[in-house]
Amino acid sequence: MTDAWILDAVRTPRGRGRPGGGLHGVHPQELFAQCLRALTTRGGFDPGEVDDVVAGNGLLAGEHGDDIARLALLLAGWPQTVPGMTLNRFCGSGQQAVTVAAAGVASGAQDVVVAGGVESMSRWDVGVGIPTIDGANPAFRALFPTVPQGISADLIASLEGFTREDVDTFAAESQRRAERAMAEGRFGRSVIAVTDAEGATLLDRDEHPRPGTTVEKLAALPPAFAAMGAARVEGEPRTFDEICLDRYPKVERIDHVHHAGNSSGVVDGAAAAVIASPEWARAQGLSPRARIRATAAIGSEPIIMLTAPGPAAQRCLAKAGMRTADIDLWEVNEAFAAVPLKTIRDLDLDPERVNVNGGAIALGHPIGATGAMLIGTVLDELERQDLATGLVTMCTGGGMGTATIIERI
Repeated sequence: MTDAWILDAVRTPRGRGRPGGGLHGVHPQELFAQCLRALTTRGGFDPGEVDDVVAGNGLLAGEHGDDIARLALLLAGWPQTVPGMTLNRFCGSGQQAVTVAAAGVASGAQDVVVAGGVESMSRWDVGVGIPTIDGANPAFRALFPTVPQGISADLIASLEGFTREDVDTFAAESQRRAERAMAEGRFGRSVIAVTDAEGATLLDRDEHPRPGTTVEKLAALPPAFAAMGAARVEGEPRTFDEICLDRYPKVERIDHVHHAGNSSGVVDGAAAAVIASPEWARAQGLSPRARIRATAAIGSEPIIMLTAPGPAAQRCLAKAGMRTADIDLWEVNEAFAAVPLKTIRDLDLDPERVNVNGGAIALGHPIGATGAMLIGTVLDELERQDLATGLVTMCTGGGMGTATIIERI
């Protein structure tokens, strides 16, 4: 076994995930391709030496289909000899892509792998209906009658006793931290400008944050999932809320506290990182920024779905022989405000060390790209503060969690 070094990491800005957003007109293949081009320009390595390109994606259909990793690397002008692989672990796809790359390098099977993810949510098919993550299989639903993730988040809040004020306060702080980070240029090292075919800049900064967001402003927003909770999926006699109450009978009712302002933003974006062995990097004269010390994935109960970031982090820490106190900075993906709040509570974390530059509530969550983005984000901040270790953890659809520990070199 050898170390898996992170040589560099880049991401696009996050564009608002709707028609008119800054990245809506860019095909997702091109978004990922621009990250690949940026890595070769910045890193000075020959892309022909790359053993594989691994991309995470949460959709794997339509414009995101047909192995987007392979298509994007060809679009980027990389040699045809470079293979590409696309994988899906829902929201953890980009993080899982980096894990696959690290495993290949650490095992000695590969020398250098580029890994990341992409999601153009503004180009998704909006006619697919309410997502329940069941594969449209009645036999599966009979065993696991899953509910939309927003209702899962409201179920967590109801179980944990998180109030509307609790989740809105967390959301407002996410916006404040992101506003400060952007004003101070904290994302400058990783963010690349996305350009059109003529080289004109389309977007060079995240456009989802809402500066000046306050708890009072958020309090005026109606709950987003109350009506959905009262709805039924086809063939199911119970409402989504009733499904939750049947599975968790100690909850008297689902308190619908989440809305657009305290849930992750719908955005477009891509990210990629170069993962290499020490031997290959030294031969190229390239210096590492960090090493991947440990990775982990874990499953959790699929109806509540979003409770695995804490257990995934604990498994990752155990693999590394570390404790929570050994981690300098944490990135807990803000899928919904209740998710990081529960993770902070479960692991007894200092909130001042979690998502210090804001999270997906302010910046947005481009499903398949987010995990790779967060690895770059925590690495940049470790360097800025001259700290050593960071842990990224996420919940994913279907009841899973992913985690990665990186350590600066």
